[in-house]
Amino acid sequence: MSTPHSSSTSSAPHRASPPQIPQSLTLAPTASSSASPSSSSASGMRDAAEDDSDSPPSQMSEDDPGGGGGGGGDRWEPDLRGGNGGAGRWAPPDQVLENVLESVLEFLTAARDRNAASLVCRSWYRAEAQTRRELFIGNCYAVAPRRAVERFGGLRSVVLKGKPRFADFNLVPNGWGAYVSPWVAALGPAYPRLERICLKRMTVSDDDLALVANSFPLFKELSLVCCDGFSTLGLAVIAERCRHLRVLDLIEDYVEDEDDEMVDWISKFPESNTSLESLVFDCVSVPFNFEALEALVARSPALRRLRVNHHVSVEQLRRLMARAPQLTHFGTGAFRSEAAPGGGLSVTELATSFAASRSLICLSGFRDVNPEYLPAIFPVCAKLTSLNFSFASLTAEELKPVICNCINLRTFWVLDTVGDEGLRAVADTCSDLRELRVFPLDASEDSEGSVSDVGLQAISEGCRKLESILYFCQRMTNAAVIAMSKNCPDLVVFRLCIMGRHRPDRITGEPMDDGFGAIVKNCKLTRLSVSGLLTDKAFAYIGKYGKLIKTLSVAFAGNSDMSLQYIFEGCTKLQKLEVRDSPFSDKGLLSGLNYFYNMRFLWMNSCRLTMRGCKDVAHQMQNLVVEVIKDHTDEGESEIVDKLYLYRSLAGPRKDAPTFVTLL
Repeated sequence: MSTPHSSSTSSAPHRASPPQIPQSLTLAPTASSSASPSSSSASGMRDAAEDDSDSPPSQMSEDDPGGGGGGGGDRWEPDLRGGNGGAGRWAPPDQVLENVLESVLEFLTAARDRNAASLVCRSWYRAEAQTRRELFIGNCYAVAPRRAVERFGGLRSVVLKGKPRFADFNLVPNGWGAYVSPWVAALGPAYPRLERICLKRMTVSDDDLALVANSFPLFKELSLVCCDGFSTLGLAVIAERCRHLRVLDLIEDYVEDEDDEMVDWISKFPESNTSLESLVFDCVSVPFNFEALEALVARSPALRRLRVNHHVSVEQLRRLMARAPQLTHFGTGAFRSEAAPGGGLSVTELATSFAASRSLICLSGFRDVNPEYLPAIFPVCAKLTSLNFSFASLTAEELKPVICNCINLRTFWVLDTVGDEGLRAVADTCSDLRELRVFPLDASEDSEGSVSDVGLQAISEGCRKLESILYFCQRMTNAAVIAMSKNCPDLVVFRLCIMGRHRPDRITGEPMDDGFGAIVKNCKLTRLSVSGLLTDKAFAYIGKYGKLIKTLSVAFAGNSDMSLQYIFEGCTKLQKLEVRDSPFSDKGLLSGLNYFYNMRFLWMNSCRLTMRGCKDVAHQMQNLVVEVIKDHTDEGESEIVDKLYLYRSLAGPRKDAPTFVTLL
């Protein structure tokens, strides 16, 4: 139903008769590791929000692996004489042309262009593989590690994604899979010059991290997003052995540490000056050695991004800021004093520290905020382009004095506790806002909710440059959505999550069909999330006007299988379809048979599917992997299918499926 570009896939669509030349794997985005937006958030809702952020590779956007392909490592130089080390023997003309082609392809950076080039002919296929430096695989089961290693010989950067996105909502049972071990084992011997690994929703053990540290002597960047399975022991190995480390980003991970097993991992970094540019560990909930962190920050002159966990008080925060005035992105930790009432750091003293941080453009954290300290950030507000309050339960009165100073804000994340009044203050000040995310304090279906159509309409009137919005609420109207479609024509991401099931227009009582119809008609959306009381009419609009939609999430919506048929037939660029708690049956599933090969995956949860319908799909589309997933508590065989995960794969059915997963 829910998060910060066109999707690239790990393999191109299968056809009825396979092509002679294997389809291209997808290239990873190229972006500076130091150019990052604000941090991720707390709950599964926030995990999901990371998916489509216009963000650097450490956050691994699902919607656009984007450009990139020639970076990371020394430039490759062709040998036009046939590779004999200049021994006087010249290559035949075809070999010379292939070497020249490889030299030209070094300058081809866009993922889509590289994929197209690899399909021209066999020589282009080989040349593109030899010059590719960055590899993006959107599903770790879509291709075998051995196949990727055999094709690409000079990779410097690898991005891997594992579990389905609905794992962020605890809809994928624990132990489902997405183990990184076979990938690390294959990458180690093949790419000794690998510099960067980004993993998202994968299970990573301490042994995996040790193997990474030991296999790649030039390793520089590790980003783990929504991963689990590792502890501070693994982090200590990375810190100690990766002597060239520039980026260590831990974003919304679950770090499995018991109190008696904690390791002082911060102190394992080199005692000399480090190359660190980014250190993010706000999700590591266990305490750490603050003195070691302070010393590390002091000997890391290149550090630009630092996000600390909730064990850091404002007194400690001030010490860190004094050590690193060059920071551009800062996660503040708890943002409250550790001293007794009346004896803590004064607001004026903290404000002086912020005033000295002249490079700050992004603030996040505020995990246990004391609102009395918020005026301390006033000196930097005018320079901020990104502000994340998604952990801070602020009221409108507490938000207003801050937000009225943020005149250059482009990205803003906030909890719905600010209410419609707080959103109106945002609209009055932040005319240049491009991305807004409003998360719920209480995500239950029967919660009251503090924001509504009133806040959405205010945002649409004041923030007309908006390009992306995620909005959780309980009450909405067609009029507010229609107003946003007219006032914000640049929208490419619209995710309206009405948490209560089948909620109609709160004023008219009508379905929300016209609102969603207007948003797909008037905006060139690439990502859409729909919810509320919707009929087949809304999905007919989506199929008719949503020609650019690549990711579609549906929750508690639709009234017949025609809804799915409209989507499959109309959304010709659809890559990812997620459906939960909707009345779609086998008939709707089978209406997509002609379209599944063109999609990366289909996820259906708590619909009206049967084992027979899923088997029909598996029988007719044998190059797709069809997984039926049961909860751990389910016993015996059942004709009703609770969870279906369908994806294309060059590797065939996986070998590590647990007992609660049936591969058809």
